[in-house]
Amino acid sequence: QVQLVESGGGLVQPRGSLNLSCAASGFTLDHYAVGWFRQAPGKEREGVSCISSIDGRTYYADSVKGRFTISRDNDKNTVYLQIHRLNPDDTAVYYCATPARGACRTLSKEEFEYWGQGTQVTVSS
Repeated sequence: QVQLVESGGGLVQPRGSLNLSCAASGFTLDHYAVGWFRQAPGKEREGVSCISSIDGRTYYADSVKGRFTISRDNDKNTVYLQIHRLNPDDTAVYYCATPARGACRTLSKEEFEYWGQGTQVTVSS
């Protein structure tokens, strides 16, 4: 059974940092691209980053470039998302997902097949 489980969310003060994890089970993550998405209340789910399995190439939405860093540890079957200089606009449920292929190609949620349940990130003083 393909499963993705996010963790690492929580309440953080503005300008703080978080490290989110996406652990896979039921399949070997190193063959697949993994993306991170977020959905704020009342808004569409948006793609923020993706990492390819083919060459490790990374992609970021313009809105998060310079503050978000995606990485993967294939030995641990886990993908990470580091978030720096958090601000209230980053408040959302963060999801990881895989398009069930090695390349990212796009941050469009319609291209991603398997999803985790999400982890809440709240930025507030």
